[in-house]
Amino acid sequence: NSKESMILMLRTTFSWLCVPRFWEVEASCAYVLIVTAVYWVSEAVPLGAAALIPAFLYPLFGVMKSSEVAAEYFKNTTLLLMGVICVAASVEKWNLHKRIALRMVMMAGAKPGMLLLCFMCCTTVLSMWLSNTSTTAMVMPIVEAVLQELVNAEEECDVISTAGSTIIEENEPIGLNEKHDQPSLEFEPYTVLPPKPSELDLSTKYRYQSRHDHMICKCLSLSISYAATIGGLTTIIGTSTSLIFLEHFNNQYPNAEVVNFGTWFLFSFPISLIMLVLTWFWMHWLFLGCNFKETCSVSKKKKTKREEMSERRIHEEYKKLGNVSYPEMVTGFFFILMTLLWFTREPGFVPGWSSFFEKKGYRTDATVSVFLGFLLFLIPAKKPCFGKKGKGKVHTLDPIITWKDFQKTMPWEIVVLVGGGYALAAGCKTSGLSTWIGRQMLSLSSLPYWAVTLLACILVSLVTEFVSNPATITIFLPILCSMSETLLINPLYTLIPVTMCISFAVMLPVGNPPNAIVFSYGHCRIKDMVIAGLGVNLIGLAVVMVAINTWGIRLFQLNTFPEWAAISNVTSQT
Repeated sequence: NSKESMILMLRTTFSWLCVPRFWEVEASCAYVLIVTAVYWVSEAVPLGAAALIPAFLYPLFGVMKSSEVAAEYFKNTTLLLMGVICVAASVEKWNLHKRIALRMVMMAGAKPGMLLLCFMCCTTVLSMWLSNTSTTAMVMPIVEAVLQELVNAEEECDVISTAGSTIIEENEPIGLNEKHDQPSLEFEPYTVLPPKPSELDLSTKYRYQSRHDHMICKCLSLSISYAATIGGLTTIIGTSTSLIFLEHFNNQYPNAEVVNFGTWFLFSFPISLIMLVLTWFWMHWLFLGCNFKETCSVSKKKKTKREEMSERRIHEEYKKLGNVSYPEMVTGFFFILMTLLWFTREPGFVPGWSSFFEKKGYRTDATVSVFLGFLLFLIPAKKPCFGKKGKGKVHTLDPIITWKDFQKTMPWEIVVLVGGGYALAAGCKTSGLSTWIGRQMLSLSSLPYWAVTLLACILVSLVTEFVSNPATITIFLPILCSMSETLLINPLYTLIPVTMCISFAVMLPVGNPPNAIVFSYGHCRIKDMVIAGLGVNLIGLAVVMVAINTWGIRLFQLNTFPEWAAISNVTSQT
């Protein structure tokens, strides 16, 4: 509500005038933190605009110098994100993502169970490298086209066999034959603004040919959002949440060289794989029943008319893409090369390529991504033909991506939001507020370490359903760091599970943009999202807790309180 937002803005703005000048610096920092959090939670102003509050309040209240605050808004992670976005812009511009998605679906066939598994796997793989929102916005039109063919094929079969077909009318879902009758696969790769649930026309009656069709539509739609979330967990650049964690952790503990692309992937990939399988079973059982043999059979003899028509539609869409183009090959090569260079920089168990240089610590994952991203602005989009000259024609060599392509895909709001989080964390550390908060957590020292982590994960899982993921992690990271140092818990034992659980905002349309995009197609109601999302939440929480207490302990040495955390604790107290 714009009126309520305006009132909240005015109240919060004028409350700044009431701050006593004799407040301790810790209290002033806490006030700035609370004001920023109020704006983030209420979204009275854009999240990026609210992230600028520390830039002027910290200097006004004497918490940090203006130059010190400004330095927090552009970090190494910003460069990492910019390099990744260059590659992502090329992937989306040349339709490499569509080719991957359609190819995987062609391999699975049109059986509901296999189709569900294939779309989830495809979405998960894409979401490892693209944003969850972009991935969902890209895959959903393909899903909608397949669902359209399934329903149309069923209708044709019913017309041929008998005139009496079972029709179920419902008020809530938006049908396939109305609003999304001709789903287009040509859409812009930049920011998607999903419609609000209140803007959807839920009063119109739509129909599905059968209840089974409706269940398939619900199942596939919701699974795309969940698979995008699972894929985002796998890589450190998969979501803004993990990027915020990485930069905050490196700033808080500069001597801790334990978290990089490789170690994060080794820890999170098994989690994503287990979650993907369990989520597939959960969604199949909830919407399609327990007859896995019938819905997952790949036998060609058992294909129905509707399945054959769906497969034909998918093949037609794939043929429209034509042969693999030169820009697609270059983009795919850069994509694979960037991943390999990330893995081999500091793999941990053997010396990486960074050990070839004399000075250590100068090269990071951002170095690789920015270098490869820069090359995409240089390499021509057309395959060079050396020795051939056109007759009187001047050929312009357009690069694979232009700055406009980059601008369309680059989420500048996230950059400023992340910078605001770094500024808040720096103020908490400089003022001593983080140390004070940590001392208040001493009452939790009687609990086992796993119980402390579990409580923190449950808390953030509830909060993130109503507050954006970046805002949630930005608020909780400084608090959890101080708590871990005070209780002498390895900070990673708390921070990594909490970072992952913050991404599990899958129960409501307002939880994250992928949820809203899926909900806008109208196949599911909020009740469906809550029931299915609760199961995914519990699966994720259980898998993350098992992971951090098994292979996570060996990978990150979580059974001891590290020296780098002790040094940071002493520094913050002094």
